[in-house]
Parts: sequence; structure tokens; C-alpha cells
Amino acid sequence: MKTTISVLLIFLSVFSFSALAQEKSKKELKAERELQKQNEIKALIASQNFIFEAQKVTPQGGRLIQLDYNTYFLNFNTDHTTCDLPFFGRGYNIGYSTDGGIKFEGKPENVKIENKSKNINVKATVRGQNDVYDLMFRIFYNGTATLSVNSNNRAPISYDGVINPPKSTEKNVE
Repeated sequence: MKTTISVLLIFLSVFSFSALAQEKSKKELKAERELQKQNEIKALIASQNFIFEAQKVTPQGGRLIQLDYNTYFLNFNTDHTTCDLPFFGRGYNIGYSTDGGIKFEGKPENVKIENKSKNINVKATVRGQNDVYDLMFRIFYNGTATLSVNSNNRAPISYDGVINPPKSTEKNVE
């Protein structure tokens, strides 16, 4: 009877240790999630079709300003780029009838993608209706990004935010 119980205990302990050895640690699971996110970001940049959503803005010579709502964006696409970002800073040749933000639509030119060890840099030039905008994205593998905008008629400005895949425009019809 004692030998049967001891054999049974040894048998159960061996199987429990082997089952525990096969489970992944928190560190391994975190590394897998980070690698998956990194691959998603790389694929998003390779497609050259993503949305930058601004969360913070830093004007030249100014302090950091938190943006309250997720309504400020730059929809980057190689065919058609749309931008609606706030602007805080000095404007040079801007009329009084404008709303003051950086709003433009156009096709990006001179798109350059540069892979670094911890981030990806994307540079492009977009000709809007009244100005030319030089865009420089620094996109990190966790999905956060920094966008610097230089234009002919405004002081340089920088935005912090996140990038996401474009939202599908298909609507479900019931």
C-alpha cells in the first residue's frame, strides 16, 4: 500500500513538473507580444498607409500641450494624404480668414523610409493648396510616434501620438 502511494506521488510529481516546464513565463509572453506588435508596425509602415493620431503638441519655443480629444490626425497614404492638426506658434504668410490649424490634402512626394534598431523614420513632402509641408515621422515599434512638421509659412512644430491602421470605410448593411 505504501509503495503504491509513493509510486503514485512520484508519478504525479513528474507530470506536474513537466507541465509547469512547458508553460511560458511572463517574460517570454511579454517578449512574444512585443515581437508581434513590432511586426504589425513594420507591415503598416511597409504598406505606407496609416493614421497618426496626435495626443500632445510641442510648438517651437513653447511648452508641451496635451490634446483633449482624439480628433487630430494625419492620414498618411501614398496616393492621398489628409491632415487636420492644431497649430500653436508663429505663422508668417497666413491670412486672418484661416482657422489656424495645419489642414491640407495632397499626394506625398520623396517618401523615404529608414529602418533603425529601435524605430523607423519616414520622411515625405506634401504640397498643400497654399503651402509645402515637410513631414518627418519617428515611429517606435510599440506604436507610439513623433511627427515633426516644417512648412514655408509656419514655424516648425512637433506632435506626439500613436499610429494605427486605417479605419475601414465599409458599413454593415442589415
